[in-house]
Amino acid sequence: MKLNVMGTLYALALFVAIELILNVYRISRLTGLELGSVTNVVTILVFLGFVGATFLFILMTKRWMKARKSSYWSVVLWAPYLVFYVYIFASLFPIIDPGEVPSPGVGLVLIAALFVYPFYVALVNFVGVNLRRG
Repeated sequence: MKLNVMGTLYALALFVAIELILNVYRISRLTGLELGSVTNVVTILVFLGFVGATFLFILMTKRWMKARKSSYWSVVLWAPYLVFYVYIFASLFPIIDPGEVPSPGVGLVLIAALFVYPFYVALVNFVGVNLRRG
């Protein structure tokens, strides 16, 4: 159960970052802020979110997994949850305005993020499992 919760949280962290990045045009239109301002705020939020989530994930891995190698299953377990989150979000909030379609460059950034994320999860698990108890 704890392993599934960890996989869900890993997927949720990436999902929030992806949706913020993909929806800067929509956020700009809804808030009335300039696109540059929204992009800067989203960049800061994604960075701070990942820093905070990293510390939270390390502490949760240390507390819940207690040096078990099974925690490394979360390296692949987050992927189905991410697909589920994206599917639900895309179904509930489809892009209706053609001006809100993300630029093609964002897709390359997201492909790179999806490639790097399993290594990030493995590193967080490694640190969390091998962290000495204080």
